[in-house]
Parts: sequence; C-alpha cells; structure tokens
Amino acid sequence: MAEHEDPYNPVRIKERDVAPPSTISAAARRILSNMAVAPPMTWPPAGDKDAWRARLSADDPARQKLVETMLSGCTAVTETVEIGGVPCYDCRPEGTHAGELPVYLFAHGGAFVSGGGDFAMAQGARAAEGLGMRAIAVDYRMPPDHPFPAAPEDCLAVYRSLLQTMAPGRIVIGGSSAGGNVAASTILMARDQGLPLPAGAVLLTPEVDLTESGDTFVTNEQLDVVLKGGLPECNALYADGTDLRDPYLSPLFADFTRGFPPTLVQSGTRDLFLSNSVLIHRKLRDAGIDAELHVWEAMPHGGFLIGQAPENDEIRAETGRFMSRVLD
Repeated sequence: MAEHEDPYNPVRIKERDVAPPSTISAAARRILSNMAVAPPMTWPPAGDKDAWRARLSADDPARQKLVETMLSGCTAVTETVEIGGVPCYDCRPEGTHAGELPVYLFAHGGAFVSGGGDFAMAQGARAAEGLGMRAIAVDYRMPPDHPFPAAPEDCLAVYRSLLQTMAPGRIVIGGSSAGGNVAASTILMARDQGLPLPAGAVLLTPEVDLTESGDTFVTNEQLDVVLKGGLPECNALYADGTDLRDPYLSPLFADFTRGFPPTLVQSGTRDLFLSNSVLIHRKLRDAGIDAELHVWEAMPHGGFLIGQAPENDEIRAETGRFMSRVLD
C-alpha cells in the first residue's frame, strides 16, 4: 500500500438524476428545479487580490436583485448606525421602539468575501420583521483587504458596546453560513476575554470547519444546488495563512467545555454544510451545552433563499421559539 493511501473501501455510486421530492412544498420544488441548471461558482486563486476585487464587483448586479426580492413587502424600519466603531444596520419591526426590544446581533453570510452592505441590511430587516425583535446586522470587514480576524473582531466590538447599555441575557448572537462561523467565533472571543455570554447562539447552516472535512462535502457535492462544491479558495483568502484548525477560524475545533450559550443549529438534507451542523451540534452536546439541531427536508445551503417558500417561514418560527426560550 502506498504511503498515505486510504485503507478503507469507498462506496461507488452510479451517476443518477435526483429530482425535487414530493415531501416539500411546491415553491421549494420550483426553487430546487430552477437552481439545478445554474452553473457552479468559481473563484480566483487566494493570492490574486486584484482578481478577487474584480470577481466580487461583477457579482454586484445579481446581489442587488436578490436584495430587492428579499425586501419586497418588508416593512421593517432600518437605520444605518455605527456601534463600537463598526458600521451596522439597526432594524426593528414597524411601530416598535429599539429600547424595548431584545437584540439579535446578526452576522451575514457570503463565503467570508461578500454579503455586506445592502445584503446585510436586507437580512437584518427580514430577521427583525420575522422574529418581531431588534436585529443589528454587522457590516463587518472582509477580504481581500481585511482577512481574519477582522470579521469576528468587528462583531465583538459591537457586542462589547451593546453590553454597556444592555444585559447579555437580552442579546442573541447568530449568523448564516460564513456568518454562522463569525457568530460562533465572536462568542468564543467574548468568552476568552472575560465578557459575559449572550443569551443564545443561532448558527444557520454554518461554515464552522474551514478544512471542509465532513462527510456531506462529498455526499452532497452537486446535490446542493446553491453550493455545488466546497469553498477552499474563499476559506484560504479569509484565513490569510492562519491554520484552518484555529478555533477562532474554525469554531468546530474549540473547547466548548469552557462555556458556550444555548445554541440553535439549522441545516438541510441537501446542504453541503450539513456535516458542519451535525458535528458542531454533537460537540456542543458532548460538552454539556444546551443545543438544538433542526434539519429541513431537501433544503440546500442557506434555505430556499432564492425565492419564497414556506420552509423559510418555518426556520424563522423555530428560531423565534428558541429565542423566546433563552432570552430574559
């Protein structure tokens, strides 16, 4: 046997078509069908920062169109503010006052390289309206100009500032995809710097293992119509030479026995990051942390975001129930 050759037998799977199942809503089936023909994402080499700037700029029109879809009919009030020296979007349901509401401190997704600006604002507005609470979406710094640890450090600065006027039991920290990573890392940094833990954590289809070693990075490759493959180039650009197993970079490798708040973890059976969610949920449980795992049928990465489906409302409802349980 050659050195480093895997001694275990793989399962050989023949090529086959996998149709949207009848067990999900018609809207979700249409989204899976439409996204199935979309080309996979491609990324520049991690070291070519000029190519990254051009690539991200080219995505702006499509991202703006998605923002318009997300905000269609949304009545949340949004305000651009600076908290702890970091630009944020302070969002709340129409007819409410910020001072009377608990806070969902939210880190947007976008593979660590995109999703700021209007997209972060739209995610914050939808969260505020859907959850009936104040959502502060952090417009954190990103590569290629601001790699790790800029993102969690920005979120930590916002959290530290909020603690000056709010009890930690009135704050939940969360995020989606790369934002789930940033949210978990922010909480770990807060813990290690002696700050009180927030009331809870919400990790939506989180990228908590930048080594991407989990089973579903293989089994759900191509089956996930949003992330048709892994993101090694994005991860390398974000890491900027830091060991990918650093706990602040890949929270899956953190020591949760030292403390972590109650956590909701979400994913889908077609999510490329499903293994991330399964593994961090199990690690939290093994450390004695109150943790919930919710997995939706046939859902790809990020939910059925490219459209409207009742399953997205179910995620918000489950998140709302969790927040009602953990918030003071």
